[in-house]
Parts: sequence; structure tokens; C-alpha cells
Amino acid sequence: MNKVLITSVLCVGLLMNTVMAVAQGQSNNKKNSSLYLQNRIPLTEKPYLELPLGNIQPKGWIKDQLLRMKTGLTGNLDEIYPEVMGARNGWLGGDGDGWERGPYWIDGLLPLAYILDDKELKEKVQPWIEWTLANQQANGYLGPIPFDADPAYEPGLQRGMRKDWWPKMVMLKIMQQYYNATNDPRIIAALTKYFKYQLEELPNSPLDKWTFWANRRGGDNLQVVYWLYNITGDKFLLDLGELLTEQTFPWSQVFLNEENHKDPKSPWYFYQMKRYPFDQEEIASLTVSKIGGIHTVNLAQGLKQPIIQYQYDKDANHLKALKEAMADLKKYHGQPQGMYGGDEPLHGNKPTQGIEFCSISEGMFSLESILQITGDMHYADQLEKITYNALPTQASDDFMSRQYFQAANQIKLTDQLQTSFETNHHKGTDFVFGILSGYPCCTSNMHQAWPKFVQNLWYATHDGGVAALLYAPSEVELKVADDVDLRIIEETGYPFRNQVHFTMDLGQTASFPFHLRIPNWTEEAVITINGEVWDGEAHQQVAIIDRTWENGDKVTLTLPMLLKHSQWYSFSAAIERGPLVYALKIKEKQVAKNRNDGYGEFYEYIPAEEWKYGLLGSDLADLDKFVEVSENEWNGEYPWNLENSPISLKMRGVRAADWTLENDAPGLPGFWSKRVGEEDIVDEITLVPYGCTTLRITEFPVYAK
Repeated sequence: MNKVLITSVLCVGLLMNTVMAVAQGQSNNKKNSSLYLQNRIPLTEKPYLELPLGNIQPKGWIKDQLLRMKTGLTGNLDEIYPEVMGARNGWLGGDGDGWERGPYWIDGLLPLAYILDDKELKEKVQPWIEWTLANQQANGYLGPIPFDADPAYEPGLQRGMRKDWWPKMVMLKIMQQYYNATNDPRIIAALTKYFKYQLEELPNSPLDKWTFWANRRGGDNLQVVYWLYNITGDKFLLDLGELLTEQTFPWSQVFLNEENHKDPKSPWYFYQMKRYPFDQEEIASLTVSKIGGIHTVNLAQGLKQPIIQYQYDKDANHLKALKEAMADLKKYHGQPQGMYGGDEPLHGNKPTQGIEFCSISEGMFSLESILQITGDMHYADQLEKITYNALPTQASDDFMSRQYFQAANQIKLTDQLQTSFETNHHKGTDFVFGILSGYPCCTSNMHQAWPKFVQNLWYATHDGGVAALLYAPSEVELKVADDVDLRIIEETGYPFRNQVHFTMDLGQTASFPFHLRIPNWTEEAVITINGEVWDGEAHQQVAIIDRTWENGDKVTLTLPMLLKHSQWYSFSAAIERGPLVYALKIKEKQVAKNRNDGYGEFYEYIPAEEWKYGLLGSDLADLDKFVEVSENEWNGEYPWNLENSPISLKMRGVRAADWTLENDAPGLPGFWSKRVGEEDIVDEITLVPYGCTTLRITEFPVYAK
């Protein structure tokens, strides 16, 4: 059997060479430049180009996921959360909530509506678009009409801060998506007018005049400015880009800062830092390693800022900065599911530290943005790990409730669970499942994650082809080569199964490249074309099959999924196989609770079976020998719970009787030099994909026999 040789980008120098080579190739190959939106000079050309919203259709379990969102919170938040999403919202002309939450919801509802081509959902989106366009002021201002005087406080509403630049950035993303779905020319006119307004106003009213959030999240603003420049070519947009960059928090500098001994003096240090113009001494002392120095959602959004900026200034330090940030996040705050401890400030790498749902949604969008610009498959691997592990578990199966925080190890989800900086602020509701438990930003912002992931399953390529860099059952329609219509059907049980099948539906024979990502976690990947093994090689984790294609051609990608263990907090171990992380299967009991205190009804979960297990170090040394992989019967439908889990692992465990709960949190037991006898060994414990669990142990203590 032939091997697809895999070479990962392991150093920044190689990445830079890759990006430069791609750019040089693009400069010599323009055959797809007129079909899909590409960066204009002087911006660096992108290797992967976004397709119109609606061209990618989910199938199988991932379509089921989106349909559950339609019938759950995403499709009904105006009725379930009317005090914020109803007619009083400022983005609909009302006198109620006028800050980020309304746009947050539409930022997920809009792509869901157009991917599903759902008339009812589109009708819910349209009033937000129409009011925003119809009420743009003569000077270009967009957004809720500011009050003449500060409005009276109403519990649960964010009525003030209407001039703030930050929530308008979310609406910019919405308008970009709406144009991508409809080509409505009003969007281009409105954004052009608004960005001229920004260019005039920002020198006197900088990004953080009203709140500091906009200076941390300025990359979102810059991203849409460059998108509009690619459409119109207006030079003033490049001037605006320079101004936005100047006023945006210098993420690259912070990511590149050396470790030091100047620690933040409180977990809310990020609130206390000076605003623009930034204090260089403060900036120079801040690092990703610090607890409390950086807000986790700001960080999730800030990850893309260096790469958005790189498109214009081409400073390779931005590429290096992002690599450093990703490595430091994993080292100092990382958990096995691909996310990092932060509740809401960065909070270290204990497996009981919370992970905010907003950080997942925004982190995924950042990785999707980074992937298109760099073509670096490291970010696709990371995106897939987060999506197929962290994302499914934080919302209920019916998408009617969610956790504000999740954790790698969570055994009791109650209002007595105390591990986060936010516990007192939210009266212990950070980890329970509810609609308004914890903080309601996530109720509004959770909706963008799955639809935008679907939108990034496929890309057009700079060389006139098509790319599948993330895998899920789906279909795509696009034009390739010299304006040839192509439809590809992708059939797969991924991420639970190791084969992905593609069938070409072509209007005519055509020559074009087909890009396939080879994940870093696999070895000896195999590609077949119409049953014959392809003998090409993959470079930087991408196999490019450049050939003449005919209607009905079939490509199969086989990705052997290897068992491995990874080391985490306090020398604990996690079990991984392919893109999935595995956790102890624990049946749970759900308990409904309502304290009538503004948090509404929520659900607590307590374990219904034993959970105190560790692993044997000797078994970890030879997982293929000691782990039984069982592919369960699965019809391809919704997989994310214990009952429907398509796969499970069985292995020996160790009774860890000394594992105790403190305020309902399972701190790892002290196991230094502890050896166990045969009487402590359990013949079989079951592990299931992390995303299928509610209660779980993911980071296990390791014992010697």
C-alpha cells in the first residue's frame, strides 16, 4: 500500500516559505480570480477563498445539529428571551437593550437561515438588516440611536453604551454575511459610508472611548474593512485599516513577550490597564502565561488580529506571534479538548477550570479566518479538535439550554460548584445548564459556532480548484477551472469513522486541483481515485490532486486513527484517538431547579454511578494492547450523547478511592509514588467521545502497578 507522505509545518520559517510560495504561485495563476473574492494588492493573496453562503449544504448528523438549533434557542430566542431580543431592542429601533446581545444572536441566526434556506428564519433576520440600513444617519453612523441622557437601569438589559464601537463590529460581520448570501448592493453602500464615518471620527473618538472591548476586538472591524476593500478598491479603506491597527490592542507584541515576574495584581487586571494610547510598560509586562491578565473571549477574538494585520504589513512576526500564543495557551492554560481555562480571565490549566462558551464560538471563528489566510493546516487541526470535542457538550441535545462554563473534569454540576472567578457574581450558576445561568452573553453568542463551521467545510482555491480541509457529511456547489460547474457529495462517518468519500458531479470534463487536508494526528493516510491508489505526496499536510476530472469520479480518503495518550495537569493523562478526545462514561441524573432570583430554571447534574478511576502507567505505554475499540451501531444521525455514541473504548482502570470532591469539584488525588495492587485494578472501564458526555473525567491520575 502506498503512503501519503506528510510533512507538518513545525517552524515559523517553513510557514513563511509556504505563504510566500503560495503567493508567488497565485501571482502566476489567476484563473480563479474572477470567480471568488480574492485579496487585492497590496494585501497578500489568500490560498483559500470563501464560497457564497448557501453553496455548502450539511448532510447527515451535522444537518441534524443545525435543525436542532432551528427548533431550539437559535431559532426561537426572540420568543424565549424577548426582554432582550424582542421589539424593544435598540437594533430594531427600541429603547431596550442596545449593545452586543442582539447582534450576537443574528451573527449565528443569519448563516443558519441561509445554509438551511429556511424562509421562517430568514424572516426573523430581515428586520435587523432593514432597520440598520434604513436608519443609517447622514454622517454614516450605524446602530441604535443614542439617548440624550443616560437611560434608567433595568435589570437584565444593557441599555447604554449605544455609541460604543464594539457591538457595531458584530453588525459589520452580519452585513458581510448578508451580502455573501444575497449580493444586496445596499450593504456595500452602507459599509462604505460607515467606514468613511469611522475614518473621520476615530482620531477624536478612538476605539476604546466608550468601553475597552473595542480596542481588544478591533481585528473584527479590520477584517470587514479589508473585505470591503477587496470589493470596491477604495484606497481610503487602507488608511482606515492603519488607523484601526494603531488603536487596537497590540496582540502580536503581547504574544511575543518573554516570560517575566510582573504578575497582575487582580483577576480583573485587563479592566485596569490604560487605554489607547497604550502604556508600553504595561504592554511589555503582559504575557499569555499570566492568570488574570487577559480576558478569555478577548483572547479568542484577538488570536486572528495578527494574521488579519499580516495581510497588509506582511510582517512575519505576526505569524510567529500566533504560533507562540497557541503554544503558551496549551502550556499554561490548556485542556485536552483543545480549549483553555478562563472564567472569564485566564485561569490556568487545572482540569476543573471553566471554559466559557463564548471563547469557543469566537475561537472557532478566529481559526477559520486564520486558515483561509495562512493555509496552515495546524489551525485546521486545532479548529477540528475544538469543534468535535468542546463544542457539542456545552449545549443540551435539544439546544434549549447551555453551560456558561464547561471543564475537562466535571462530576457534579450544581450551584455549589465553586472553581471560577465568577462564582460570586453569578450565585453559583456558572456550570449548570440553563438559558440565563452564569452570564447571558453566551445565550446570545453560542449560535455562530456550528453554522460558520459548516460554511468553512469547503473552499475555492487560489489555483482554480476546490479544497476540503475540514470533514463532515456535506455537499458543495462551486465553479472551478474555466467557469465549470462542480458539485461534490461528501459521505462520511467522520469524526467517528476513518474514511471520507467524495463523488464528483461535473457538468463537463475539467482539469483542476482538489486539495485535501491530511491531519497531523494520522500516519500512512491513503487516497484512492476510482479505486486506484494515488501515488502523490502531501506537503505541509495538504494533498493536492491536480488532474483531469470526469463526472462520477470518486475519491476516498482513509485516515488511520491511532490511539495515544497526552499528558496534562499534575502529570494526569488523557486518551485520544484521531480527532477525538475520550472521557469516562458516567451516567447522570438531571435535577430541575428554580430559585426565582433572575437566573430562571436551570438543570443540575449528579453522577448515577462510580467515577473515581485512574489509569495504569503500564497500559498507557502500550494502548493498542490494552484498549479495545468498539464501533457501535450508528445510523449516521445525531451522535452527541451517551446513548448515541458511535464509538467507545474499553480498558482497565484503577480504583481511586482517595479522589474526593471539594465544593463539588473533583480535585486530582495526590498519587505521588503510590503503587496499586491487583485488588485495586478494575477489569473494564468505558470511555466515550468527550463531546458525548455531560459529566466526565478526561484527565486521569496515573498509577504504577
